[in-house]
Amino acid sequence: MLLGAVLALRGRAYSVIRMLRADGLVAHRTLVIGAGQVGTQLVRVTLDHPEFGLRPVGFLDSQPMLTGDQLPVPLVGGTDSLAAVIRETGVDNVIIAFTQSREANVVDIIRTCDRLECEIFFVPRLFELSSQSQQMEDLLGLPLVRLRRAAYRTARWRFKRALDIVVSACALAVLCLPMLVIAAALRIGHGSGVIFRQVRIGLDGRAFELLKFRSMRPADEEESATRWNIADNERLDGLGKVLRKSSLDELPQLLNILRGDMSLVGPRPERPHFVAQFETLFPRYVARHRVPCGLTGWAQINGLRGDTSIEERARFDNYYIENWSLWLDVKIVLRTFSSIMRGS
Repeated sequence: MLLGAVLALRGRAYSVIRMLRADGLVAHRTLVIGAGQVGTQLVRVTLDHPEFGLRPVGFLDSQPMLTGDQLPVPLVGGTDSLAAVIRETGVDNVIIAFTQSREANVVDIIRTCDRLECEIFFVPRLFELSSQSQQMEDLLGLPLVRLRRAAYRTARWRFKRALDIVVSACALAVLCLPMLVIAAALRIGHGSGVIFRQVRIGLDGRAFELLKFRSMRPADEEESATRWNIADNERLDGLGKVLRKSSLDELPQLLNILRGDMSLVGPRPERPHFVAQFETLFPRYVARHRVPCGLTGWAQINGLRGDTSIEERARFDNYYIENWSLWLDVKIVLRTFSSIMRGS
């Protein structure tokens, strides 16, 4: 009896939603990437069937196969203008059809939307040969796969930020005495300037001032900003080597975490001088800045720190962002502690 009532109410609710969509009262503004045969077919379906609730506003394509009157809605720009068009038009959905652009380029473009409030779907390759699954939407034979919502836009990420505040505040309270001892030792050994401040690049490419214990005698500004590896620096004395080997020099970054510059876990931040270089050399590098940088990260616990491959680091960091979960953060923190205890 109860099950029948629930099914009846559910069916009625769907009928009302379809009616509202058909009347144009409920419609999601939709942008289609790919002005070709598949993209055009998809747009015509949505125009002929407003009950799907999709209202196409235009195509984006840097190399459109079809133009002008061949398109049912206008071409509003190239694929590289995706983020700007989303902000200007306020679209709710982005559908990726087939384009002549390299798939690697499309991936980079889509990653720019991680911070924007829109849902992203794509038409799978060889969809004519594949069967439908529960993860797919169906538009009269055209399957659409919904991309996982970017972690940064979820409630779980807000919980991550709350954990960052609690853990960093508690850690500062517990470690305040050891930090005072380290500061005193540095004051005696190195003189003034116990805290080392350096500009790093974080979320959305914004600069912030990173804090560390000074592990060696002060350098000039140019060396500090542009020297890559200081492991063999003659100014790194015994105390500095101990601090760096044990990662105790990183403890002041708990203050960066508390004030929101960083997170406990995330891609490690880099200096502006090197970010400018790496963004031109490694296309995937800029995507690391979609989330706040971290005190430790997936790349670091896999041995990618110091003088190691930047391309590999970017790949590991982007893997972390795409597959983020609270449990993954817990694993990274536990493995970080394990590495510190082993001195590795």
